[in-house]
Order: sequence, then C-alpha cells, then structure tokens
Amino acid sequence: MKERISATVDKETIETIEKILREGRYRNKSHVIEDAIKLLKEKRK
Repeated sequence: MKERISATVDKETIETIEKILREGRYRNKSHVIEDAIKLLKEKRK
C-alpha cells in the first residue's frame, strides 16, 4: 500500500527531477523519488 507524503525541496532539486522525467525512464516525480530512496537504502546497507 502506498501512502501520500509531502516534501519541500529546493529549486535545483526540482529542476533535476524534471530533467530526469524528460528523459522518459520514469512515470512521474513520485517514481523518481521512490527509486532514489531505494538507491539510498541499498547504499546504506
């Protein structure tokens, strides 16, 4: 089950997310953020 959250990020982060979205690998901002968190989680192991 997914849960809605809200986050405040700086303009540079939004621009990065939007650039990644334009590349077409992700469906939406949530998808980008979810993948980024998965990568961070793996890195911390």
